[in-house]
Amino acid sequence: MEKNLAIIGASYLQLPLIEKAKEMGYTTHVFAWKANDVGEEAADKFYPISIIEKEEILEVCRKIGICGICSIASDVAVITVNYVAEKLGLPGNKIETTGKCTNKHLMREAFEESGDPSPKSILVDDNTQLDELKLEYPVIVKPTDRSGSRGIFKLENSLMLKEAVEKAKSEGFENRALIEEYAKGQEYSVEYISYKGESHFLALTLKHTTGAPHFIETGHLEPAPVEEEILKKVKNIVSHALNTLGIENGASHSEIKIDENGEIKIIEIGARMGGDCIGSDLVRYSTGYDFVKMVIQVACGEEPDFTKVTDSMNVESVFIFTQEDLDEYEKIKNENPEDILKVVDYHPENIGKITDSSNRAGCYIRKAKGF
Repeated sequence: MEKNLAIIGASYLQLPLIEKAKEMGYTTHVFAWKANDVGEEAADKFYPISIIEKEEILEVCRKIGICGICSIASDVAVITVNYVAEKLGLPGNKIETTGKCTNKHLMREAFEESGDPSPKSILVDDNTQLDELKLEYPVIVKPTDRSGSRGIFKLENSLMLKEAVEKAKSEGFENRALIEEYAKGQEYSVEYISYKGESHFLALTLKHTTGAPHFIETGHLEPAPVEEEILKKVKNIVSHALNTLGIENGASHSEIKIDENGEIKIIEIGARMGGDCIGSDLVRYSTGYDFVKMVIQVACGEEPDFTKVTDSMNVESVFIFTQEDLDEYEKIKNENPEDILKVVDYHPENIGKITDSSNRAGCYIRKAKGF
């Protein structure tokens, strides 16, 4: 019997999922707006349907007879994945939990109700009188429903508040934004795989960003060098928050901050694998576990396989922003080529034009230097 797997999205971020599924013997049915992305060519069968057209995708999947549906590194795709999975009786997370995992306002409400530590926030829309809000600066302004560092601003005072709110709203789908307290500390992300309500910790990742005002990610380090006591605290907080959001099946990517006193704040949690090569590559290199394979297994109702497929090592992803970054990459490639494990994306023509994580000039993965 043919094993048909639906994959939502066709960008380079989905390529490891498509390739792994084919390696596992699945026929890959990939859905995305036609944009000449790599996944269109890599797929066994490609359907030029936007990933937000969940009803149309559902009908095609029903005709195909899929055994599972999944996506990695896309919050928007999560909505369609959960919808189709529930309608067809396939493993996934309930439709009713999707909003809490993809809308930051609903997520904040859920965290507050369940006692999960996260920044306080205020929802703003076209009817909000900004000059009447009582805010303690600095604050973060962000869209309620986007990822990838789009529309995020840190403000030290009220001078640019209106402009930041308008830009944040314009980046989102529902034209609303959040004004949040600024959480201090170092940024990390936490990767989990869940199966039938049981969540398994995989990795803690140290995150580097451009900092204020836009916080575009510049690189990641795995495993993150933290004390065992802090790691234990992270696991307890994140596993509780996953239950709060109702994430029972599949990957999750939790973004947190840890301050100098060891206090933890949850920035947000996505019911999907982390982007920026975290889930698709860094977890595999740093733990030896095949995270992408696990995502496919859970989507098809199978228990995730924790067999190590490779030796673990300290590893980091590096994103290219400037000519200096490009020169550093070329130097490593020429002098220590064995340190470069993978080149994921390469667009040097974007140097000087980078506005968010979607148009950085490149990404490569290398062996990390000693901690």
